[in-house]
Amino acid sequence: MNNILWIVRKQLLSTFRKRSSWIVYFGLPVAAILLSMLIYGSSSGGTLKVGILNQDGDKTLTQDAIHFVEGLNNVKITMVDQASMNKDIASGKLDSGLIFEEGFAGSVRNGQPAHLRIVSAKGAEVTSYVKALLEGYVGNVASIGQSTKNDADAFDAIYADYKKSSFKFESESLEDTAKYKDMTYQTIGFLLMFLLFSAVNMSNLILKERENRTFLRLLSSPLSARGFVLGNVLVTFIIQVLQIVVTLLVLKYAIGIDSGMPFGEMLGILLLFSLVAIALALLLTAFSKNSKGASALQTLIITPTCLLAGCFFPSEIMPDTVQKISSFLPQHWLLDTITKLQDGQAIGSLALNLFILLAFAVVFTLIAIYRFNRNNDVKQFI
Repeated sequence: MNNILWIVRKQLLSTFRKRSSWIVYFGLPVAAILLSMLIYGSSSGGTLKVGILNQDGDKTLTQDAIHFVEGLNNVKITMVDQASMNKDIASGKLDSGLIFEEGFAGSVRNGQPAHLRIVSAKGAEVTSYVKALLEGYVGNVASIGQSTKNDADAFDAIYADYKKSSFKFESESLEDTAKYKDMTYQTIGFLLMFLLFSAVNMSNLILKERENRTFLRLLSSPLSARGFVLGNVLVTFIIQVLQIVVTLLVLKYAIGIDSGMPFGEMLGILLLFSLVAIALALLLTAFSKNSKGASALQTLIITPTCLLAGCFFPSEIMPDTVQKISSFLPQHWLLDTITKLQDGQAIGSLALNLFILLAFAVVFTLIAIYRFNRNNDVKQFI
């Protein structure tokens, strides 16, 4: 145990003796917070640009719903097709997209509104206003369908009277907290990428120790190969704990951003992801013969998977195929957990998400151990 603690102390001192390490491990996460503030904090209360895609053949209910959205204050609508909507949302020409899928009108007539989707790259900040009012309008129309029970003539008669009615409502401005949740989501997305990169960089020290023959000299001491690997794993975990804690403290206390969920829950699930990052780093190290090979695998795997999982922007705006692929990535399950916790779900109801993250860590670790034992070039580490 003393030998492992010696490795931990040696690696920590060696790492934090360099000024660049402080910038990489702590400066970049703080920069991610500032970048998120720049993206979401500069939004104004101007006109919302909403693209509408009408895939429903109904000429009455669906068109009336579109006219309702068009009549909302500070909303400008544009009729678009699927390709244009995705492109314009990604480029920022549209704040959000409203999709009336085939069968929307029929579901409203049956009293069970469905086939209506709202997509955006900016999150609830730009969708909550339109979503809340449109859901209220659609809910009122659907209640007619529930009362008429598939009687088309009765529905049309009551709906005609409903359209002639006039309604008046008063509105009050409330503090918009949605953007803080978006900032948190974006910050955590960048932090996941930094955790993966830092884990792989620390694991690369194992390969570098072998390349410069330091590892063989260490083995001549009472230190075992397993102790050497475990010591480096502990160093990586300690650094990642510090990264997570510093980022969350700066986010909450220095910047004053409310994440929308308890500090302890956020810390706990990020520490769980840290185990996934370390396990993945060991896996990449096991499949690499030298530090250059590990760096190549790191670039090839981490950045693309973070992109697909939605670390840089919400995955909802990506094609369905890409969204399905993201379900096989640990970053997706971490971000999905945070989003659901921000929406008010209890952490106990997200046991499946947490189990999947733990399963990723276990599987990566087992594969790495198997690879270490089978590979003649690196089995000396184990």
